[in-house]
Order: sequence, then structure tokens, then C-alpha cells
Amino acid sequence: MVLKTEDVRSGPATGYDAADITVLEGLDPVRKRPGMYIGSTGPSGLHHLVWEVVDNAVDEAMAGYCTQIDVTLLADGGVRVSDNGRGIPTGPMPKYGGRSAAEVVLTVLHAGGKFGEGGGYKVSGGLHGVGISVVNALSTRLVLEIDRDGDHHVMEFVDGGTPTGPLRVVGTAPRGRTGTTVTFWPDAGIFEEVEFRAQTVVERLQVMAFLNRGLEIRFVDERPEGKAAQTFKYKDGIIDYVRHLNASKEALFRKVASLDRREEAMEVEIALQWNTGFYESIHSFANGISTVDGGMHEEGFKKALTNVANKYARAKGTLKDKDDNLLGEDIREGLTAIVSVRLQDPQFEGQTKGKLGNVPVRSLVERATNEKLAEWFEENPREANQIIQKGMLAARARVAARSARDLTRRKSALDGAGLPGKLVDCSSRDPRESEMFIVEGNSAGGSAKDARNPRLQAILPIRGKILNVERARIDKMLKNTEIQALISAVGAGLADDFDVTKIRYHKVIILADADVDGSHIRTLLLTFFFRQMKPLVEGGFVYVAQPPLYSTLVGKEKVYLKDDAAKEAFLGEHPNHKADFQRLKGLGEMDFSELRDTTMDPGRRSLLQIGVEQAALADEVCSVLMGEDVDLRRQFIQTNAKDVRFLDI
Repeated sequence: MVLKTEDVRSGPATGYDAADITVLEGLDPVRKRPGMYIGSTGPSGLHHLVWEVVDNAVDEAMAGYCTQIDVTLLADGGVRVSDNGRGIPTGPMPKYGGRSAAEVVLTVLHAGGKFGEGGGYKVSGGLHGVGISVVNALSTRLVLEIDRDGDHHVMEFVDGGTPTGPLRVVGTAPRGRTGTTVTFWPDAGIFEEVEFRAQTVVERLQVMAFLNRGLEIRFVDERPEGKAAQTFKYKDGIIDYVRHLNASKEALFRKVASLDRREEAMEVEIALQWNTGFYESIHSFANGISTVDGGMHEEGFKKALTNVANKYARAKGTLKDKDDNLLGEDIREGLTAIVSVRLQDPQFEGQTKGKLGNVPVRSLVERATNEKLAEWFEENPREANQIIQKGMLAARARVAARSARDLTRRKSALDGAGLPGKLVDCSSRDPRESEMFIVEGNSAGGSAKDARNPRLQAILPIRGKILNVERARIDKMLKNTEIQALISAVGAGLADDFDVTKIRYHKVIILADADVDGSHIRTLLLTFFFRQMKPLVEGGFVYVAQPPLYSTLVGKEKVYLKDDAAKEAFLGEHPNHKADFQRLKGLGEMDFSELRDTTMDPGRRSLLQIGVEQAALADEVCSVLMGEDVDLRRQFIQTNAKDVRFLDI
């Protein structure tokens, strides 16, 4: 049966015809749907503007025409990126009414030198040709300067990419310089915030310098209280990168294995080293772009690494005939590796380029790893044996952990709800309104119990500092009493078995003392949640309550101050303040009313939702754990708390 239009309509005519079709032209699509081009309008999207401009400069370096890149955060909120490459072409383009090539690149989506068979770029990070034009579209003002053919060209754009005039020559290029300088000011009407974070930019620039051996990248922050200028340049490239990532860890051996292979349209560089830790850290890149979601190059490396290690172990008799092969996860325990490929026409998934899809590059990486890493194992038998022995220990721990998890599941089934005896639960059974406070010790637990709202707020006291999961395999971790209590209380499993839909509380709140030990406990708990219950963190269910360190009276009102810095700021604002300051040493010593007023009262509590505010922990910790910035997530977290190493996320 054929349905006619009137057969499927109901009611009056819809009035939907050709006049209702809208065509977004120029840069309008970007301003209408910015998330499609930069991922989000939050902090990660804001910084993505910088990456797009820097990536273009790095493409010039990969092509062999650029040796220096300068990135400056301006005092007025703008960003300037300058390179000494060839400079964007300035000649006219007849197809576009004689407009300069530079203007077309800045105002037309999918325009650039990274397509076709021309001599622009053999490899590049740019693929879609929308990078610099997107930056223009999302800026209130952009100034383009080009030094080329002895002339200094300038063109300015305002209000999301509208030219104020054509590209013009305003003088000669200084000292025969060539290159491109882009200065832009992001649109506050588009972004949630327009303040760039220096540490985020610095970490990205350092990675770019690691990936491009010999490239010099300089950073300057001209804003008030801006951090000191920094310069990055590495003669050993990704080998230096691996050393940098493992600097805070105990390396299994001093050598860094490295290999490379080049074919007609592709090349791969890999550097790797193991440490004594228990988590793998593989960072993959394609044409200098961080592929945080992996892709074909990472798949090829993992497969070949597993193959090489098992073959070597069999050949040397370390693995017997009756033994099972080591799994990839066993061999990669404690591995830090950089996998960097360069290729023509990279096929990324989406404009933010998180995953590489080129199938041929998988074969290249596999061949290179199978051949070159096998040679390295033979040439370095001591190190190779250490890798195999570590993998065999990891395999035994994996089997033990599976047994421990099975035992935990059986115990939970026998115990009913399986809740830890020390948990003082709330009466509500609706996770959306329920909160669990994790406090240190029974005295703090008693104060918190008296201060809580028993309908909504549960209290879980833990004894001292929990196990540092960065230094323990999962089988040991699962035997720890405090870890068992946390797993049971949250109620959603662990690691790969974790099901965020089963969590018993939508707010899991760390409530530790406002001192160094409290900071240590917070860090250990956050590390555990991130490593073993990652969806809990990523879903925004983990909070940190900030108890005050001081209180004082202003008139008859008690005022609470977070720390020494807050106390100094208070004295600056109240120079004639005479009342004494009471130091609140610990939660167990706080009166329950003070505890309720400062950290447990829903109307007044000072909570840090990880990645949203900067309060109890260093902002680097918060940003990384929340994962708002994909590159920052790959860096180390450093805290001043004693006995805590960097955490490689």
C-alpha cells in the first residue's frame, strides 16, 4: 500500500514548505552549534581554540619549515600564537572573487592546505580544514599577521569572523622573517568562561615539544600574577617524554626502549619503559594530535607487544608448555609508552580527533613492534627478563583478584545487603537524595552522626589512611578492611564490574580534617575512586566537604575560615579585629553543631564537586579527576601530602 501525504497527516496543514528551509552560510554553523566543532563551550572547548592554532604551527614544524613557536596569554584575555613557518599564502583566489587565500582560510569552512596532492603538507594534524576558521567564528576579535615574500601582511576580523577590510601590506617583514601570528579574543557570549588556565596550556605545549624533536616552544603569561615564562625543547623527543612521565616513579630499569619505522606515506615512533607500579600508561598520538580514545595505532602496538613478550618467554623457557600465555594486561602492568604516528590523510573520529581510524597504520605499528621490539629484547636480556617476571606476577595477581571478587560477591549474597557494620546508614532508600559522608575515625564518626540529617545522610567512619591503591595490586587491595567497607557501602561493584546505576548514594562526600593528614586521606580516597570506581567520579557523584581550620567571632556571629590563607585575608579586611581565633584541630574535636553548620548543613555546606570548583584540593587534581580536559588527564597529579607519589592518570 502506498501512503499519500494526506493519509499520514492529522489536523490542519503544517505550513512546512521551502520557505522554512534555512541554509547556514559562512561561519554561522559554528556559532550556532559550537559543540560540534570544539566538543563543548566549557573549559575544554575554550582551550581547544588554542590547540587549533598551535596545531597549525606544529604542522609547519612537521613539514620541516618551522623551528620555533611562541604562545602568549595576553593581559587583556587574548591569546597570541606565532610561528616562524612559511606563513599562510596571501595570493588571490579567483574562485572566491579574488579574495586572498588567507581570508578564505579564516572565513570558509573546509579551506586549507591539507587536502589534495599539492605541496602544502605531506602530514598534518589538521584534517577537516575548519580549525582556524572555527577560532575566528568563536572570537569577538581576531588579528592575523603574515610575514611572507618580504612583506608584513595584516587582516582583522570582528564579531565572529567579519573582516574589517581586506588583507593589506603594512610594511616589510622584520629581518626577512617568515611565519604566521594569530591573536584572538574568545567570545564571552559563546563560552561559559573565557579565562585560560596557564597550567593546561603549558602541559599541552610541553607534550608538543616532546613529540617534535628539536622544536622550540616558548610560553609567556602576561596576565597579573602570571607564571614565569617557560621554554620547551627536547633533543631526544619521545624518549625524553617517557623519562619525564616515569620521573616520579620507580623505574623497573634505567633504559628506555625505542623504535621507529618509516614507509612511503606513514611513519611510527615508539618509546617505552616499565616502572614498579601497577597501572599502564599508554599515550598515543597521530600527527601530533593526542588520540585519547586510542585507535588503530594503539591496537597494533598492544597486539604486537603481547605477541613479542609471549614469544620471548616461551623461547627462553620462562613460560613452560603447561603455562597459559600472559594476557596483554599482564604485560602492560607498569608500562609507560608513547606511540606516535605520522601519516597522510588521517581519519579521526570527529573534529576533536580523539580516535584514529586508519586501518593500514595498525599493520605498520604491528610490523615495527614485532620486529624492532623483539630485537631489543634479545639485545637487552636482563631488562626483558624483568618485564616477563613482572608480567607473570601480574598474571598470578589477576587470578587471585578474580577469586577475591568472586568471594566478595558470594559474601554479599549471603549477608543480604552486604553493608559494613560500621556504616551508620540513612533511612531514605532513594539514591538521588541520599548522601554518604566518609570520615576518619570513630570520634569524627560520632560527631558526624550527631550532626547529620538521619533521613538523608549516612556516615562511614574509616580507620586512618586507607591503602594507597597506586602501590598495591588489586588482590591485596581487596583484602583491605577499609576498602571492603567502601565497596560494600557504595554497593555498585568494582573496576570492570562497577555499575553506576546501582550506587546507593548520589553524593559520596569525603569529610576529612583540614590539615596535612586530612589532605592525604582525601587524595588516597580520590585515587581509589578514580582507579576502581571511575564512573562514580566522571558522573559527578564524588564530593569533598571542606571543614574550616579556624573560627572567630564578629560581634555575636561566629565566622569560619577555611585555612591560613583565609585567615590572613580576613585580617586584611578586618585590621581592627580583636577576637581570638579558635583552631579547629579535627572533626572529632568539633562540636556537632559546628560540624553541622560548616560541612553538613545542606543549606550552608561548602562542597567541592570535583572538577567544578577549586577548594579542598589543588585545581590540577580536580580537573584531572573530572576529566574535563583530556590532555590534562594524561599528566601527573602532585600533592604536598606526605607519602603520596604522583598519580599517572
